[in-house]
Amino acid sequence: MLRSAYMAQEILTTFVDEVKGVALMPAETSGVFTVYIGEKLIFDRKQMQRFPEIKELKQLIRDEVSPDKNLGHSDIK
Repeated sequence: MLRSAYMAQEILTTFVDEVKGVALMPAETSGVFTVYIGEKLIFDRKQMQRFPEIKELKQLIRDEVSPDKNLGHSDIK
């Protein structure tokens, strides 16, 4: 849960104008980590068999909510 809270904070700070909220919902089993934008699945730890790096997660979110947004040092060119 600590990692999820950190990532939520980073998302809200980075996408202050684009993302209006983040919901953290504890799962009945451990190890569940999924990220949705609306109904669209952006990242699933089970499918990927790993947690995302925050840089990767920011890029995935950016690509959905604001493709032209510059992420500075988090951008891969």
